[in-house]
Amino acid sequence: MASETYKRYSVLFASTLSFTVCFMIWMMLAVVGIPVKQQLGLSETEFGILAATPVLSGSLIRVPLGIWTDRYGGRIVLFLLMVACVPAIFLMQYASSFWHFLLIGLVMGLAGGSFSVGTPYVARWFPKNQQGLAMGIFGAGNAGSAVNKFVAPALIAYGTWHFVPTVYAAVMLGTAILFWFMSYSDPKHLVSSKVSLKEQLALLKDPGVLRYSQYYSVVFGGYVALALWMTKYYVGEYGLSLQTAAFLAACFSLPGGVLRAVGGYLSDKYGAYKVTWAVMWVCWVCFFILSYPQTEMVLHTKNGPMGMHIGLNVVVFTVLMFTVGVAMAVGKASVFKFVADDYPTNIGAVSGVVGLAGGLGGFLLPIMFGMLEDATGIRSTSFMLLYGTVCVSLIWMHFSFKAKRTTA
Repeated sequence: MASETYKRYSVLFASTLSFTVCFMIWMMLAVVGIPVKQQLGLSETEFGILAATPVLSGSLIRVPLGIWTDRYGGRIVLFLLMVACVPAIFLMQYASSFWHFLLIGLVMGLAGGSFSVGTPYVARWFPKNQQGLAMGIFGAGNAGSAVNKFVAPALIAYGTWHFVPTVYAAVMLGTAILFWFMSYSDPKHLVSSKVSLKEQLALLKDPGVLRYSQYYSVVFGGYVALALWMTKYYVGEYGLSLQTAAFLAACFSLPGGVLRAVGGYLSDKYGAYKVTWAVMWVCWVCFFILSYPQTEMVLHTKNGPMGMHIGLNVVVFTVLMFTVGVAMAVGKASVFKFVADDYPTNIGAVSGVVGLAGGLGGFLLPIMFGMLEDATGIRSTSFMLLYGTVCVSLIWMHFSFKAKRTTA
């Protein structure tokens, strides 16, 4: 019979692997959507809707999934969720109209809800002083976004974009089976709450839940939005090939996923508030610089007109995006450390609500990116929008924790 320690780490490994694959599926249209955009002749706003559609369903399902995880256990819920997504993933290769992709994307996107299943499932296997690190390691499955940017362009280069859904459906099914045989259930982890979905949604009236939802809409919603948008941004702004653009976009996505475990460790050591505060300031500085559009100026000097170009080249842009990716990775873990600390008996429901807010941010932001770009023609308006959301977080944090800082 397996020991408690073996079960604990087997669950952590199986859950993290499964979440990585689910996130890879969830972000599939970040790459596949580019040839689809060309095939269907979509506008920037329509591309934003296409890429973000899976994020919508994956976000809306998070609250009920969190509740079901509390009641029935993460093992059965995550397994059934992964298996249910396989047919939609496979059928995407046969889509030919915009509405086809939207409908299939909604079903396929349910995979994104795996986060609110795995977070409480993994957390309950670990003692309180290790929960931040454990949830951070599980959250490193966000790196599935980077995996998608490596795998999908290679599959497209090998054949066409239609080949990607076939491979991804097989990977999802295989991972679900592997998860079932490597994971465990513990009846002590079940919560026999009879609270209704309506009552769980009432958590949004809790100032703490509302506050953490806003933070998460920035660090996770912003991450998802940029992960969906960056490949296309590189292609349009710098004229790169799909393969090169996806590789550089992975420089943002990879640390944004893998380093989440570091955020969990730092949150355990220094506290969620200090870590989240530092994350928001790093994002604030980076988005301020990234917001400046490519600009041509003519200076009238005594020797005649002198041209001047102000803008970020691809190297500086990528370094800044890498920095943002690291900050968001740490921030995603620190926000959920807040949840584990403040709501230890209701992690599933609260993480579902906070995850819903983050996911809705990931859904709305790409659409708003497209609308702003269509309206102004300036691609960096996406970073202007993100800069504004970070400003809101900093102001909210300052006043929300002012009393605690004074007491300390």
